Amino acid sequence: RPGLRRIQVYLDAREGERGTGRWRVTQAPGCTDAHHTRARTQAVTDAAPRARRAREASAIDAPVVAPGWCMMGLRETFDVLPAPVYNMAGKAREILYWDATTRYCGVCGAPMELHTDISKRCTNCGKEVWPPLAVAIIVAVHRGDDEILLVQSNKFRGDYLGLVAGFVETGETLEECLRREVMEETHIRVKNIRYFASQPWPYPNGLMVGFSAEYDGGELRLQRSELNKGGWYRRGALPAIPGEVSLARRLIDAWLENRL
Repeated sequence: RPGLRRIQVYLDAREGERGTGRWRVTQAPGCTDAHHTRARTQAVTDAAPRARRAREASAIDAPVVAPGWCMMGLRETFDVLPAPVYNMAGKAREILYWDATTRYCGVCGAPMELHTDISKRCTNCGKEVWPPLAVAIIVAVHRGDDEILLVQSNKFRGDYLGLVAGFVETGETLEECLRREVMEETHIRVKNIRYFASQPWPYPNGLMVGFSAEYDGGELRLQRSELNKGGWYRRGALPAIPGEVSLARRLIDAWLENRL
């Protein structure tokens, strides 16, 4: 109907099992109302025989050639899909990745079988496993009231700048990880660390935990093995920044609105 934005998302389970989940996304021509969204997600995530899973996957694996359709990876849908749909698709991808990488027991090597919707049990020794999470921090570092630290990771796929981020190491607290990552990547110190929010990050099984922090000294020097560029930016002169679905963008917007 007029004003309705329609998006359909399909997961190719066979690609997902290789850790490169593919999605196809369509938007009805001329529909731009992001507040009226309908979406449907399909995923093959059960422990059915592989032959049946292949048949189910083949029904959603045909090339998309109709006008208004395009094929894209899950990461590319980040700025296309509304957050609830993106998160649903991301969870399906994480479950498929976990299923593909836990077929055999890590203790005795015997086959694993589904025990609950999100757990498996070894058929020999009884070892149980669940989908793991790799935790990472992301931080909006601000200096005074009018400057924020923005950087471009060499892993970014677009020409925009985001925030310092990195994975938590074994034995670290979130705060220790934050200080270490900021020091390693920019050589500056921070203080007054405050929790902001978190976000699933299905590449392949992450959880991003967002913080804000204040500049506490040091001369900015970028870790070139991790960052292409970066610097301090003022409110009225920001470069291209991440899309609205991302936690990085939510942090930057909160800083712009004086909510940090």
